[in-house]
Amino acid sequence: MTVSMAGFTINDAISKAVSETMNMGQVMFIRGFFASVFVGLLAWQQGALGPWRHALNPMLILRILAEMAATVCFLIALAHLPLPNVSAVLQALPLGVTMGAALVFGEKVGWRRWLAIAVGFAGVIIIVRPGFEGFSEYSLLALLCVLFCSVRDLATKRVPKEIPSSFLSFCTAVAVAACGAALIDPMGGWSPLTTWNVGMLAVGASMLVVGYLGIIAAMRVGDISFIAPFRYTALLWALVLGFLIFHDVPDAVTFVGAAIVVGSGLYTLYREQVVGRRKIVAETTDASMSPDGI
Repeated sequence: MTVSMAGFTINDAISKAVSETMNMGQVMFIRGFFASVFVGLLAWQQGALGPWRHALNPMLILRILAEMAATVCFLIALAHLPLPNVSAVLQALPLGVTMGAALVFGEKVGWRRWLAIAVGFAGVIIIVRPGFEGFSEYSLLALLCVLFCSVRDLATKRVPKEIPSSFLSFCTAVAVAACGAALIDPMGGWSPLTTWNVGMLAVGASMLVVGYLGIIAAMRVGDISFIAPFRYTALLWALVLGFLIFHDVPDAVTFVGAAIVVGSGLYTLYREQVVGRRKIVAETTDASMSPDGI
């Protein structure tokens, strides 16, 4: 799981670096093209590319639309905010999924977990700090990304089990690439490509596959309740890469907010183990919920 989170975060860092020379629509398209090829080959090797009627499943379509929206919000926020800040906001995703499962699916969530959710989102507000010095409107896009990712994960929970995870990822990668192609002109037009840009985006796409395969391996060999907390190592990777590549050092307020968000998520996971109900937070580590587009 730690290697998986490293793969996803390296992809984020590459996308942010490349955004200095091209708009995010073009980044989405080129990286999505490579991701579609890599994940498509993986799905083909697993014999998971059919039947294509699965692509018409309503929950699969909802998942794809939510992923596309989340990717757009995420990449725009990433281009304008430090990598650790965006990653810190995204750590609220398990809390958002828990809240969504309770409100949409009627999952039973006790008062302790509701309190943890409230505290966790208070931590997000501390990171975003609306109305205070250091506030950026792009932080709201990162928060919107959490919302769309929650919709994606909730839709994924309702996708029929006979549809393979690799098929989900392939369809999503193709859709995200197409969305990026449609956004190139509105975001400023096509920028000339360099070998460095193309190569880095190919590496970023390959890191998405590393992340995806890492989650699959973790889920197959480990206990989900033990594995789930390691998803928060994404924030550690973001701190390291943000410092080494972009020389970003979050301020004390961001660290406090991030600690509250992560602590709330870990407590919610603990409560799921105590009450023995369905592990909503833990399920956010499932391979079918990996961030194909972001």
